[in-house]
Amino acid sequence: MLPSPTSVVSPHSIFHHPPPPLVTLVVFLVLLILVHKLKRRNHHTTPPLKPRLPPGSMGWPYIGETLKLYTQNPNSFFSNREKRYGEIFKTHILGCPCVMISSPKLAKIVLVSQSHMFKPTYPPSKEKMIGPEAVFFHQGPYHSHLKKLIQSSFLPSAIKGSVSQIEDVVLRFLLTWEHRITINTLHEMKKYAFEVAMLSVFGNKLESEIEGIRDLYQCLEKGYNSMPLDLPGTPFNKAMKARKGLNEKLRRVIEKRKEMSGGEGLLGALLSNEAEGKMKLSESQIADNIIGVIFAAHDTTASVLTWLLKYLHDNPHLLHAVRREQEEIRCKRLEANRRITWDDTRQMPLSTRVIQETLRAASILSFTYREAVEDVEMEGYLIPKGWKVLPLFRSIHYSSHFFPHPHKFDPSRFEVAPRPNTYMPFGKGAHSCPGSELAKLEMLVFLHHLTTTFKWEVIGEDGVQYGPFPVPRDGLPIKVYSANK
Repeated sequence: MLPSPTSVVSPHSIFHHPPPPLVTLVVFLVLLILVHKLKRRNHHTTPPLKPRLPPGSMGWPYIGETLKLYTQNPNSFFSNREKRYGEIFKTHILGCPCVMISSPKLAKIVLVSQSHMFKPTYPPSKEKMIGPEAVFFHQGPYHSHLKKLIQSSFLPSAIKGSVSQIEDVVLRFLLTWEHRITINTLHEMKKYAFEVAMLSVFGNKLESEIEGIRDLYQCLEKGYNSMPLDLPGTPFNKAMKARKGLNEKLRRVIEKRKEMSGGEGLLGALLSNEAEGKMKLSESQIADNIIGVIFAAHDTTASVLTWLLKYLHDNPHLLHAVRREQEEIRCKRLEANRRITWDDTRQMPLSTRVIQETLRAASILSFTYREAVEDVEMEGYLIPKGWKVLPLFRSIHYSSHFFPHPHKFDPSRFEVAPRPNTYMPFGKGAHSCPGSELAKLEMLVFLHHLTTTFKWEVIGEDGVQYGPFPVPRDGLPIKVYSANK
């Protein structure tokens, strides 16, 4: 019953008489509901936590993990970190914070499906040496225009006509082997690859300038993967001086070619573009792209050819089968009294598979460089703007998920096409190597004449050296003999 309006409830009666049990229960439930609502409100109003950096080690200050990467087995460098951190991890290479990724899915995101988020780049020291206007470092209209020009010089339709010129280089080159006791394979392959690169860039009319360009380029190459210390006497300092000399040498060559109205090779394509009134390229832009193409075509191809001889030597049954395939083509050539042709190189299925497996097993390009153009979230991790992102081709090529028994040299695995985004010896996407067909062609022409002219024996100790590309120890010294003996 409610108290009457005249009834008085004293403070004493409020504090000294406990409330009924039902009232206590109701108050408790009300408080519980309020606390629950407050928790839900706090949960929805608190901003989500920002993604954290990928796991990994940044190594020593400034040096980072550069020395580890370039002095040890890259398979071990990558696999040890993958086992510890997973398919995405951070590190510090050549003065740059980096994120390395080792799955085909993530590689496709960076190189193809979201490539606009990751601009092509190299460490600043490498950009200085090659030249900031080279096609490798750009996106957008400038890149698209240059890529079309460069590709036009390396499409099958363009390089078909250079087969006989490449064959001339091979025959002239192998002639020097006939009376030599030992040969350093890597050194010789560098000479061969350089001559083919010069042929593809300048055509067949540069004999007087080749030696000067070669000497400067070799000095530049020695400093390319050195620590970027621009102090007197350092490899980097010498390389930058050689780069200036190359600029001057190329400027004179470009001026001569302009007087000749373009000419052959990539240089002819770059100059004819200007003559046709399209996007005008400065001399420095032309020079940067010429040096970039020589870099892309020279050292990597020489390293692959060195491994090719090594793998064939170590697998006599494959060498015998390749030699038999090439002898059949040689017999057809001799019967028709002709030289090797483009069509001949399309009739070398085993040799082609051997080259494909060499590209996988050697994985000369262990990774490529990209740079995040803004903060990017990937697999729940933050890749900060400006950080380098490195898809690890070597790790993908050595994954047993995609290539069973990856350490076994087995060309038969290429009788069936690899799964998408698992085989990327020439990169992937808009910035993949435009000279891949030329590289395969020069390997096949060389392999044809080598296997039908010589036998070879590897001498010295087995092993691998890294600096920066993995190559057989001491450059694979060999002894050569006539194939008829």
